[in-house]
Amino acid sequence: MKIFISADMEGISGVVSFSHVEPDTKEYERFRKIMTKEVNVVVEAAYQFGATEVVVNDSHNNMDNILIEELHPKAVLISGSPKPWSMMQGIDESFDAVFFVGYHARAGSEEAVMDHTYTGRIFTAKINGRPMSEAGLNGRLAGAFGVPIALITGDQNTIRCAKEELNDFVGVIVKEAYGRYSAKLYPFEVVKDRLTEGVKQAMKNLKNFKPTIEKEPVELEISFIRSAMTEMISLIPNVIKKDARTIVYKASTYVEAYKVFRLCATLSNIN
Repeated sequence: MKIFISADMEGISGVVSFSHVEPDTKEYERFRKIMTKEVNVVVEAAYQFGATEVVVNDSHNNMDNILIEELHPKAVLISGSPKPWSMMQGIDESFDAVFFVGYHARAGSEEAVMDHTYTGRIFTAKINGRPMSEAGLNGRLAGAFGVPIALITGDQNTIRCAKEELNDFVGVIVKEAYGRYSAKLYPFEVVKDRLTEGVKQAMKNLKNFKPTIEKEPVELEISFIRSAMTEMISLIPNVIKKDARTIVYKASTYVEAYKVFRLCATLSNIN
């Protein structure tokens, strides 16, 4: 029973500020330990309830946040950036399920801690006309390999967004967001119990989860926060400029659409 974990940081319990998740800030070292600790709870529970192999992909910022020396000894870690598949590096047909740990709501969500979609430069991302969070985008890539999403953890609107975008999964609320930079937080023992129970239910019902497979061909639409970003991205062959801030790309497969999304997100790094 092989489990793939994509671990982000904004949705980790206790995190409410960019000072908690950005390297070189005074709080970052503290919170990367909490991130590692939370991932360890999920890994331990996965093994407890039937996993035989767990691969963890560090999926936040430079993707080198999880401390290998403190990571669960049975977990394999994928670390560093850039990675071709980014938050989903390492996914393939050999996995039985995917867990998204520490995820957050899509850009523009209310009462959601540090809502965004891959980068703060993206205003909205749509697949075949439907707005997507990182869970929706990444979950469809897993679906392209025939792998279902079985568990997602984060604040309450992380789970709400994902429920709108993906097939059924177990959602674990580790904090309750009041706004972009505020939330009701719980002692780690409470979070640990919630995560363990969530993993238990996910593993128990693993065979009932279905991959989210996007209808093909796929229309990718991205709106950026500045027109200069769209100007640069419209240089990509077959990318159509819809308006000053929006591009459209029509892909034959979801994998192709995901690759172009990754490229667009990277090229948008312009002021």
